[in-house]
Amino acid sequence: MSLDPRTLTSRLPFRARLATSFAGLFLVVGAALLAFVVVLARHGTVQHVQSMQAMYVDTPAFDPSQFSVTGATGAAGAAGAAGAAGPAHLSAAAPGPNSLSGAVLLQKIDQTVRAVQDTALREMVLWSAVGLVVLALAAGVLGWRLAGRALRPVAAITGAARQISEESLHQRLSLTGPDDELHRLADTFDTMLDRLEKSFESQRRFVANASHELKTPLAVQRTCLQVGFADPLPEGLAEVRDDMLAANHEAEQLINALLLLARSDRGVEATEPVELGGVARLTAAELAPLAATNEVGVKVFEAAGPMVVHGDPILLRHLLTNLTRNAVQYNRRGGFVDVRLDAAAATLTVTNTGPHVSSEKVLDLFEPFRRHGPDRTAQSGHGLGLSIARSIAEAHGAELTAQPRAEGGLVLTLRFKP
Repeated sequence: MSLDPRTLTSRLPFRARLATSFAGLFLVVGAALLAFVVVLARHGTVQHVQSMQAMYVDTPAFDPSQFSVTGATGAAGAAGAAGAAGPAHLSAAAPGPNSLSGAVLLQKIDQTVRAVQDTALREMVLWSAVGLVVLALAAGVLGWRLAGRALRPVAAITGAARQISEESLHQRLSLTGPDDELHRLADTFDTMLDRLEKSFESQRRFVANASHELKTPLAVQRTCLQVGFADPLPEGLAEVRDDMLAANHEAEQLINALLLLARSDRGVEATEPVELGGVARLTAAELAPLAATNEVGVKVFEAAGPMVVHGDPILLRHLLTNLTRNAVQYNRRGGFVDVRLDAAAATLTVTNTGPHVSSEKVLDLFEPFRRHGPDRTAQSGHGLGLSIARSIAEAHGAELTAQPRAEGGLVLTLRFKP
């Protein structure tokens, strides 16, 4: 399987990518400079060799002391000429240009110069390449350190953002330093925190006001109905009273559900150990009358000992109550509800029988005022049970998922962090 270099690069941290870019850029520029130097050095040495002057001598009259090399001495001088030194001129007295021994001598000199030239270029390329690789690694290490210094404000912003929650929105980054891109990013983040703090504060005020302004009139209305329409009543008014009291009770339940949803969205302020097995059994006992009315059996199973989690006991009780009530309410006659707790896996599973649910509509069940079935205005429930359950689960760092059963019904799985 072939790997795309872009995919591999994208998996690296930004600091590593920045350091790699520094080293790669240095390597490319150094390689281009090395190639430029080698080409010019090769061209220059060829020109110097072609410009050499030689005179032919007869073999008997040949005396090596008659030759002189200007600009270098010996083989080392020839090697220097091959690199960047001035031209070396060989001169000697010769009796005539047609001497055979002179031609042999010139051929040997030419071969020696070319061998020295090739050796000098090869050594220059070899050691230059080694130095280039070493310097590229040094540039990568230096780039890593420079990238760390450059990204230090970003790390500070990230750390501060992780510490800021709904309960600490008053904190600000207040980044100091020059007015650059990072400083403007921190200022933008602080401005966003200002807007979020105002929004959450407005929500808190709304929840507090709604708790008084909505529930109190309903309580007064219920009292007036019970007192004003006390028995004995004329024929027909008793049924009207019961309908009005039922509507009042439904409205009060809806307001309580909305307030609970708003509270769970705000998160958990204080936690304590909660044994979910006891909560599940208590919930099953409270819903026993509803289960008996719907002819549904509710059972609680525990595996691997007691399951203890840290959280808000009131919210966790509402979580299990909503899951179990939803499983009982949307069930069939003679069906069952199984609540299984696995302490080893830190999971709680609620399985129920009931109508078939398509996998495409499962996610819609967690939306507020969404229920399975075409009748959205049914008298049973408000479509907030699973929405509240998921919100409470997220407030405790847990995950609530749903899967449809092939035989009908749902499997709701609540996973807590180990």
